[in-house]
Amino acid sequence: MGVFAKEAEVSTPLPPAKAFKAFAVDLDTLMPKVAPQAIKSVELLQGDGGPGTIKKNTFAEGYGFTYAKHRVDVLDKDNLLYTYVVIESDFFNNVVEKISYETNIKITTTFYTIGDIQITPDLMLQIKEASEKLALVLKAIENYVLANPDF
Repeated sequence: MGVFAKEAEVSTPLPPAKAFKAFAVDLDTLMPKVAPQAIKSVELLQGDGGPGTIKKNTFAEGYGFTYAKHRVDVLDKDNLLYTYVVIESDFFNNVVEKISYETNIKITTTFYTIGDIQITPDLMLQIKEASEKLALVLKAIENYVLANPDF
């Protein structure tokens, strides 16, 4: 299995606890609300939102891929740590086995390829484009939280 990690620090004017609430705890309800052009829906398939929970994100038409199922591994509100693994998606194209996201004010994304498959320049471009789309969704959530101080 090949592994490719990507780290990104996202600066935000939100206090850490409020950022964690928006980008981890309430992310599923905020994404379709503030970024319907990207996320059509988030469906709870199994669990209560904590570790072991499985969710399905359905992306808007024209987003580039249609769905992603992910499993929550860590939701630690005290340490502001959220880790989930994308376990199924049409983004994978029989190349990627899983994608692991760890958020603790910075985001670390790790792609695990199937077998000995290497990350190609085309896949790197797809990863870059997907990361840019995610950044736009996170910015929309940040703007929503800033505009709604009671959030």
